[in-house]
Formats: sequence, C-alpha cells, structure tokens
Amino acid sequence: AIKAMNGQLMGCKKLAEEAIRIEHDVIKECVGIQDQIWSSFGGFNRIKIIEDGDFDVQPVILSSSRRTELFGSLMLFFTGISRFAPEVAKEKVNNMKNCSKNIERMVFMVDEGLNILQSPKSINDIGRLLHESWMLKRELAGGVATPTVDEIYQVARGAGAIGGKLLGAGGGGFMVFFVEPEFQDKVRETLSSLVEVKFDVDKTGSKVVVYEPSGLENR
Repeated sequence: AIKAMNGQLMGCKKLAEEAIRIEHDVIKECVGIQDQIWSSFGGFNRIKIIEDGDFDVQPVILSSSRRTELFGSLMLFFTGISRFAPEVAKEKVNNMKNCSKNIERMVFMVDEGLNILQSPKSINDIGRLLHESWMLKRELAGGVATPTVDEIYQVARGAGAIGGKLLGAGGGGFMVFFVEPEFQDKVRETLSSLVEVKFDVDKTGSKVVVYEPSGLENR
C-alpha cells in the first residue's frame, strides 16, 4: 500500500521478498519465510525454498471436485493460546541438527501429499499424512506442543479426526484437523470450548484494493 501510494506496484515475489527483509533484517525476528510467501501469492501452491534464500512457487492444479473433497474435510479451530512465534522458531533452528531425519521426512511428504491429491487415492490419506507430519513436527522443539495442545489433539482424534496440526511455529494459535464429513459434528461438539473458524484459500494473494496514485512519484 505504501508503494502504491507513491505510484509503484509490486509483484508477488517482490512483495514477499520485501516482507521477509523487513521481518528478518529490520525487526530482527527469527522466523521462517513461508508465511510471507503464502500471503503474497495466495492460491494453493507448492513452495520450494532454496538454500540461498530464494524460492520458487508453482501452482497446484486440482480438479474442482478434488478441491471440494479436500477443503470439505478440513476444520479450523482457535486454541485460545497465544505464543511468541520467534522463540519457538529459534528453538527449532538450534535443534535442527538433532532432528535432521524428521526434517528430511517432512520435506519428502510434500511430493507424497501432491501425489495423493492428484491421483485417485483416498483423500483420507492426506489426513494420515497430516498426523504423521504433526508427530514429527512436535519433536522439533519443546515449545511446539504443550500439554493443552496435546490434549486438544488427542480429544479431536478420539472424536474422529484422522490427523491435524498446529499452524505456524507451534505452541498455540490455530489448529487444523482433517475430519471426514460424517464425523465433523462430533468433533465440533467435542471441541465446543474452542472457536471454530470457517475458511477458504484466497486465490489472488495480497493486493491493493483501491489504487489511486497520489502524484508523488512525479515530484
């Protein structure tokens, strides 16, 4: 919006790079870069993060019926727990060498998940993959899962959720669960103390809603 006010529009990649620069170099926070990329590009994508800090974003092509099947099986809840993401992220970085096998397996899961989505395989396999990835992620740092988070997860699984995970660094915030439609009412009732949040995937990413150049660019 600040760039647009001065008559300049930014592409998705440039916007993500600038957001990453501000968070890492200006604010000095120890966080990842995937959130900045997701919010800049929007859509449903495969994001490859390269060692030199660059990244590549490729749209994931799904049929309309498969997309409906996937998102119709996801439920999002706010845990009511707030956390300071940089602290959790920093602990993950410090523990990375000890969890290299977990990380390698989680990287491999990306293409495994895409294969499930783009094939006739059961959509429930995504739920099982989500469960495995959460079991691996919670071992990356002590702050990823708390006793309360673990209890929420186990209760949801007991009510019918196949898998789930905390969004973001961990420790609190939002949890997403993969639940077959016939079990969603039971999960909803079981987690009635939490706030359920309806959601969808934005298709356009970050954009300026109203663009009226100020003329400052000509001064």
